[in-house]
Amino acid sequence: MTSIDILLKRNEELGNVVPGDRSSPRPSLQVAILTCMDARVRVFEIFGLIQGESHVLRNAGGVVTDDMIRSLALSQRKLGTREVLIVQHTDCGLSMVTEDEFKDELEGATGLRPTWSVEAFRVVEDSVRRSVERVRRSDFLPHRDNVRGFVYDVKTGTLTEVAPQGN
Repeated sequence: MTSIDILLKRNEELGNVVPGDRSSPRPSLQVAILTCMDARVRVFEIFGLIQGESHVLRNAGGVVTDDMIRSLALSQRKLGTREVLIVQHTDCGLSMVTEDEFKDELEGATGLRPTWSVEAFRVVEDSVRRSVERVRRSDFLPHRDNVRGFVYDVKTGTLTEVAPQGN
């Protein structure tokens, strides 16, 4: 049995027991949460969310990329979100690679060098600050005032807000 088969079996056994409002794609809390794809970051549990309250956007590192700006623009302009919560975390895989090393590895394996940025980082707080600034500076987003960034500690479960540069 593959992992996908296991997940499909769980879904079948679970049935329709997920709490929350499914009547609209517009999040009732009007917030978009941008975070890492890491399986230890359990967004719904961390924030006590129920279905329908928030958009949850995920990628490697939880960094604000052009594609995240695209998703946030749709979330804000078409689906009513007004706040952005960025959550990166301790012990992230992106802090364990470098831009050039990973691109070299991919180029060696495929013969093609990626044109996209890996967004590797060493200090998670600096990465959070960069992501917050990218949201605040994006002309595609009408709601840029209520953007906050946090680091989630994967061992303790605590959230620590990251102050903007210079504070």
